[in-house]
Amino acid sequence: MDQYPLLTERLGFPNGTKALIVTCDCLGFCHSCNIGIYDVLRNGIATSARLIVPAPWSRDAVVRYRGEDVGVELTLNSSNPILHFGPLTQSPSLLDGQGGFPVTLEDLWDHADLAETRRECRAQIERAIYWGFDVSHIASELDALIMRPEFFDILLELAIEFDLPISLPDYLNEERIGFPVKTLAFEEGAIFPDRVIDPFSAYEPIDPASQDLIEDAIFSVEEGVTELCIRPAQDTPELRAITPEWATFVSQKTAASERRHFDHLLSRANITLISYREIRNRARAIKGGTRSHRSNYV
Repeated sequence: MDQYPLLTERLGFPNGTKALIVTCDCLGFCHSCNIGIYDVLRNGIATSARLIVPAPWSRDAVVRYRGEDVGVELTLNSSNPILHFGPLTQSPSLLDGQGGFPVTLEDLWDHADLAETRRECRAQIERAIYWGFDVSHIASELDALIMRPEFFDILLELAIEFDLPISLPDYLNEERIGFPVKTLAFEEGAIFPDRVIDPFSAYEPIDPASQDLIEDAIFSVEEGVTELCIRPAQDTPELRAITPEWATFVSQKTAASERRHFDHLLSRANITLISYREIRNRARAIKGGTRSHRSNYV
């Protein structure tokens, strides 16, 4: 077991605090995702979201933004066969034969130049800031920047540079990937939730289509900070055309919209809903304020 204090302890929450972040992945991916995500952020249980900056509907996410808690899903793959998009920067090593990001992680890792990878990831964060998002955290799409040490160095470097928390899934532990991700992050002073539940991961033994997904997650929350990742989307012909998993996206949107029901469960379980922005701000206050960052917007 990793030996470091719970994040709630590190950030000065009361002893015994059980905190839950509910994060919406795939903001900017398509119109249906944007509608569904902003709806559950404003009216449902969600507290945070993650923007895919190079995705085709990211500019629509900018137009709809009203100051919600939004982080950046650093993206180096484009696996959807219909919405195939590519890098913001001129990075030949990050392209596949179709002119977009590689479809598979193996293709990415085989060909990606680390300098081009670093430049692209930094550009995605800076583009989000330039668009007006108060970026609250960063994560890695498909865990591409977590499962290889040379790529994880880039993720950790950017987290420190921009003074942002990172989402680090529990299932990517030393036993599975060969190096201690969370221990290395802690030693560098990075901030990350104590536990991350991502039902869409191939490594997570949870059915993302379960109607009780959010309720089950609530009752599994322990002391510290737990993050639950969901992918809510509005049921539209667009969504049904884009992905065969459309019904799961829709069911998660329906479930996450039931705020009154979950408020009752959260109260019974003595759980506090928080956002990545609160974690980021507490961490920065402890360090003595926000760092100033060099920005070269693309």
